[in-house]
Amino acid sequence: MFETCLPFLVSVISVYCSSEDASGFFVSLLFGLGPLLGGFILVVFALAFHLQHALLMGAASGIAFVLTAWRPLQLLVSSKMGFFPLISLLALGAAFVHVSSSSILKIAGRKKASVNNLPTVTGFPVSVHTLQSFLSCGAVAFHALAEGLALGVAAPEAYGLGRHMVLPVSLHGLPRGAAVASCIFGATDSWHSALAAATLIGFVGPISAIGAILARIDYSGLDHVMVFACGGLLPSFGSIIRRGARLDTRRGGFGLAVGVGFASLCLMCTKLVCLHTPYCNSAPEAVR
Repeated sequence: MFETCLPFLVSVISVYCSSEDASGFFVSLLFGLGPLLGGFILVVFALAFHLQHALLMGAASGIAFVLTAWRPLQLLVSSKMGFFPLISLLALGAAFVHVSSSSILKIAGRKKASVNNLPTVTGFPVSVHTLQSFLSCGAVAFHALAEGLALGVAAPEAYGLGRHMVLPVSLHGLPRGAAVASCIFGATDSWHSALAAATLIGFVGPISAIGAILARIDYSGLDHVMVFACGGLLPSFGSIIRRGARLDTRRGGFGLAVGVGFASLCLMCTKLVCLHTPYCNSAPEAVR
C-alpha cells in the first residue's frame, strides 16, 4: 500500500514544488522513526525490569552526555573546527540553556501553590523536578532541531525517496528518544507520558528538516548551530544526574553507564553502516 500511494503523493506535491523538494519532504518524515523506536525500547525495558527512578535518570543523563560529545569530537578530530571555537560554542549553548531554564523555574516557583507543587490550568500539580525534566527534554528538542536542519539540507539529494536512509537515520535517532522517555518516565512514573514525549521529539527533526528544505538553506554554519545545541544538553542533564545520585548513588551511576553504553553503541552502529554501505552517501554530514 505504501509503495502504491507514495508515488501518487509525490506527484501531487510536485505540482507545488520541485521533485527534489517533494522527495526531501517524504525523507524528512522518516527522521522521526528513530526517537519513537528509542522511546518504545526504553519503556519496554523499564516496565519489564521495573527500573527505578534513579537508574532511569542516570540512563537519560548518560545518553545526553554522549550526544553532547559526539558531533563536537567528530569536528575536532576531522579539523573542521578549532578547539577554542568549539569550546566557546559549547559554553555559550550551556549558558543559554542554563539561564533560560533558571528563569522559567524561578517564574514557576513564584506561582507555586505549595512546597514543590506548581498549579496548572487543569489543577493537576506538577512538581518542580518534573518541570525540570520537561525543560531537559526541551534541550533535547533543540538538539534535534539543529540536527534536523542538517538532514533537511541532505534530504532532497536522497535517492529512492530516502528508503536507504531509514536504517542510519533511525539508529542515529534511537538515543534521543530513549533519553527523553527515560527522563520523563523517571520523573512522572508514567509510560504513557514517556512515549508521548519520545513521539513529540520525533516530530521535531522532520519539522526542522522540512523547514530547511522550504528555506533552501545550505550546510554552511550548521556545524556551529549543532555544537551550540550540544552545549545546551550539559546543564539540563547535569541537574538530572545530580537528582538521580541523591535518590540512589549506586543505581544512578549504573544508569549513567548504561546510558553511555547504549548511546555509544547506537552511534557506532550508525558509523559502521555509513562506512560499509552506500546508505549515507546522500547525507554524509547528517548522520555520521
